[in-house]
Amino acid sequence: MTVDKTETILPRRSARAATPPAARPLPPSLAGDRSLPYPAISRELAELRHEIPGVHGCVLGGVDGLLITHNLQNEVDPNDLAALAATTFGLGRQVGMRLGQGDFQQSTVRNKGGYLSVYAVSEQALLAVIGTDTVNVARLHLHAPGVAGRIAALLTRVPTDA
Repeated sequence: MTVDKTETILPRRSARAATPPAARPLPPSLAGDRSLPYPAISRELAELRHEIPGVHGCVLGGVDGLLITHNLQNEVDPNDLAALAATTFGLGRQVGMRLGQGDFQQSTVRNKGGYLSVYAVSEQALLAVIGTDTVNVARLHLHAPGVAGRIAALLTRVPTDA
């Protein structure tokens, strides 16, 4: 029996020399903050739901995964969606840090029956939008950042002394 010595040996992945960036602490939670301008926030969420056909509703949640407010029109638990939005944010933030691409802006998950898009609102808040599989995602991506920006402006007018 002869042994073929022409096999190529693939390089092995070596240990990374650089240490990962330090985790940033979470800002104070907005969940349950009675000083928030809930009527104005609700108008912004309603506008997004009405402007984009196929949107089932929106959740404004904290980066800590806690629900701030929502306008969901289906059986989805808004608390679960706020937690999922924070999870999506966490993954997106890690990707941005590892690749040196900056802060999280937006992430979309497409499933067989629909979409979940999560948008950064501020350091404290996230906007999660769920829609059917027929939602115009390009239109959503054009409209939602403006809504997120207006909500961010509403939130900056609120004192965050918790």
